[in-house]
Amino acid sequence: MKSNYKIGDVIRVVDNRNGGLLCDNLKGLSMTKEFRSSTSNIVGTDLSKYKIVQKKQFAVDFMSVIRVHKIPIALNISNEAILVSPAYTVFEVKDENIILTDYLMMWFSRPEFDRYADFRSDAAIRGGYGWNELCDTNICIPPIKEQLEIVASYKAITDRIALKKRINDNLSDTASTLFQKLFLASSDKDQWPIGTFSHFIHSTVGGDWGQESPTSNYTQEVSCIRGTDIPLLNAGSISSAPTRYILPKNFLAKRIKANDLVVEISGGSPVQATGRIALVPQQVLDYRGNKLICSNFCRIVTVDTIYLQYFLQYWLYLYNAGRMFDYENSSTGLKNFDFSSFVEKEPIPIPPEDVVQGYNKIVWPLYRQLFSNGFEIETLQETQQHILPRIMLHGF
Repeated sequence: MKSNYKIGDVIRVVDNRNGGLLCDNLKGLSMTKEFRSSTSNIVGTDLSKYKIVQKKQFAVDFMSVIRVHKIPIALNISNEAILVSPAYTVFEVKDENIILTDYLMMWFSRPEFDRYADFRSDAAIRGGYGWNELCDTNICIPPIKEQLEIVASYKAITDRIALKKRINDNLSDTASTLFQKLFLASSDKDQWPIGTFSHFIHSTVGGDWGQESPTSNYTQEVSCIRGTDIPLLNAGSISSAPTRYILPKNFLAKRIKANDLVVEISGGSPVQATGRIALVPQQVLDYRGNKLICSNFCRIVTVDTIYLQYFLQYWLYLYNAGRMFDYENSSTGLKNFDFSSFVEKEPIPIPPEDVVQGYNKIVWPLYRQLFSNGFEIETLQETQQHILPRIMLHGF
């Protein structure tokens, strides 16, 4: 039998501070309701005031609701304690004989909950959906047996997604490790000529943003890769790229072709450089109907086919080493990557073609598997979304 509760009836605040400085696992909250690596500059910050999130405890950022129209909330499912901003609220379930922690997190994950929280927000700078509003929210809770069944179905898919993500991490690590062994640590590298990235580039094209919906002559539907989509694309996923509408003539000039690279030109943060890069293989174009462009904050780069993987891996190597910070400038608060200076001035060894071809034979199958796994992950995530409506039967 279903039971009607206020959320405040089943949760309680936890305020455990990092007084002994025993925890340094600092995390932020993502819009996908997960903990993510923090990008905050904590030099000189008193971490003793930060809050600790133990396993099976939640952290929520009420201040972002009105700005992003979602409520960033995450559950610590790991065995390791997590450190979060003192501005976040940490809470836990009072009694799992009434509601399972995992079930409650699934309930929070529904888009209906985000829309409700956004609706309850007011025009205040920090938003109007806070702890009191959360506690006052109605929730219908099914019997524990039914909760267990829903959670088990959801968890089976979640575990499969996690497995595929780990496999993709290993594939990326293998490509990177082999690159370093064959090229960066090669005993022959001092004999290779030195060139620049421009040596390998055939052409570059700027991006487009168009309109959110068909308007006037903006009728060509496309998927648009933004800078924020690049990390996911490197992990084999294209699902986050939004649908936009551009001029048909612009699509002919700006569409992404098989094995083009997308480079972020503007964006970044104080601790994140611009210049992120991702490969778009034919698999992605087939998956998205050959209607891909990049945003006007990015650029499409077409590179010599033989040296494409070498170009990509060397770029990633320099990016991870922080080299792109040296090629940035700012205008009106926005960081810009000086693409032309980088590709024309940054030195890069030019290894023999036969060495590069040997690397290609190993790394291309890895990338094909990575994207195959990425597409499966997207399908599994869609399946998860079909499970969440079962919880809607016990919604507000």
